[in-house]
Amino acid sequence: MPATAHSTSPDEAPPLPADDPAIFDMDLRTLRGRWAGCSSRPAISGETMTGTDRRAQALGIPELRLMEHAGTAVAAAVRALATDLGRWGSGPIVIMCGPGNNGGDGYVAARRLALAGGSVVVAVVGPDARPRGASAARNWDRIARDTGITKVHLAVARDVLMFEHGIDKAAVVVDALLGSGVTGALREPIRSAVEVIARAGAAGVPIVAVDTPTAVDLSSGEPSDPAVRADLTVTFHRPKTGLLTRRGAAHAGKILVAPIGIPAEADRG
Repeated sequence: MPATAHSTSPDEAPPLPADDPAIFDMDLRTLRGRWAGCSSRPAISGETMTGTDRRAQALGIPELRLMEHAGTAVAAAVRALATDLGRWGSGPIVIMCGPGNNGGDGYVAARRLALAGGSVVVAVVGPDARPRGASAARNWDRIARDTGITKVHLAVARDVLMFEHGIDKAAVVVDALLGSGVTGALREPIRSAVEVIARAGAAGVPIVAVDTPTAVDLSSGEPSDPAVRADLTVTFHRPKTGLLTRRGAAHAGKILVAPIGIPAEADRG
């Protein structure tokens, strides 16, 4: 498909991801052009982005809406990557979801990918079968009723290791385990999930990270051990300083910066 098929003028902001069905027909190059305004902004730290997100919500942008745009952007990027590599339809899209809002983005991506015709497997990694956060829980509830999406609960490390069998048959694995704010060594079962993602990558399965590869600090770029190494990272609103460092970039792979509807008055970084 021509890269100019869905172009916008330099002064015209494209629709936000959840309001832009055309993005599911785009390849990665065209998506990058679609969201070029975001990638051209100055980079910010993870802490600054957290403050920006909170100010956006204080200004009346619901967290649920921000999550919908983020997850939809991830879904479009996953479909584009899988299509670019000739892997769309070759196996399931496996989405590894952690307990917080990173996992919530993953649930949105799962729903959007299923609507786009993808075969989707969602793995809920952690002791709770349903997220505690309100927005992530709402998005879990939406896919819990969807019989077209396979759901599994991986409560402990042993469950994760059993789930690994056949992971090399996935078309893409999505890392929606943990976002910013990770400090210190990873705890189980997240640690085992990161190791499973690493083995999928070693088997040739493309890895897409949501916001940041799990256990890579968005501010410094320093990874914990283990940390996810992604082929593509979809981060949001502005580039992140940690993903531009040598070590951060080595874990992030290619970076796509997607808009999620943060208003200018919330952006002080």
